[in-house]
Amino acid sequence: MNKSSIVLAALLGFATLSAQAAAANGVTNAEVLTKKYTGIATTVNADFVPSVTEGKAFYNRKITQFKGKNAENKEVSCSSCHTSNPADTGKHISTGKPIAPLSPAVNKKRFSNLDKVEEKFTEHCNEIIGADCTAGEKANYIVYLLTERTPTAKK
Repeated sequence: MNKSSIVLAALLGFATLSAQAAAANGVTNAEVLTKKYTGIATTVNADFVPSVTEGKAFYNRKITQFKGKNAENKEVSCSSCHTSNPADTGKHISTGKPIAPLSPAVNKKRFSNLDKVEEKFTEHCNEIIGADCTAGEKANYIVYLLTERTPTAKK
């Protein structure tokens, strides 16, 4: 293990302990995670500041998934399953299974399990963009989700 890997592992461990302590003091897990990912992102770019605008762009960014020679390629994004409004209930584009809103203001269970959040980020980032998301992308994503507080009115 090289020196930067050890430092990163120590930062992640410290961030996890800090997250648990902050959550016990009334700070939401989404806010805790934003601070954790921001801290990691600033080790890469000292000028990093989470951005709602960048988070929304990331959430809606269309990525073409190439399915192979005879299969149809398709464009996907986070909003493909989670709708254009993260405060709304989504639906998986392949299975049709309902997905609870991403917005922590609407869905109090969202971000409640820090380990599951990290697992889902890894799974979905690899599924959609083909690689794990950066700490900066994760921070921006959560900051954006925190701003979406009102489900779309049903017509």
